[in-house]
Amino acid sequence: MTCKYLKKHGYKILLRNFVTPYGEADIVAESRDGYVCLVEVKTRSADDYGLPSEAVNREKRRRYRKIADYYCAIQNREVPIRFDVASICDGVLDYFENAYI
Repeated sequence: MTCKYLKKHGYKILLRNFVTPYGEADIVAESRDGYVCLVEVKTRSADDYGLPSEAVNREKRRRYRKIADYYCAIQNREVPIRFDVASICDGVLDYFENAYI
């Protein structure tokens, strides 16, 4: 669902389930304006325990920053990185660009 949304909005999917020594990024995509977006996808069937996006805690954000550093290292260049979150609850997608820094 998230990849379909991204493609519809002009993103190019670079990687899915990008595994690194620091953890896994669900989606790595390039935006129309040249950002490499590391996308965390969170899904819930209901919001009884909070919205899916609320599960992207401090530790998850820290890991994604390390994943970004690793991505740049294997690309052997600095690239503009952005951290996005796709929150899917009961089949409805909310997409947050620049969800954190």
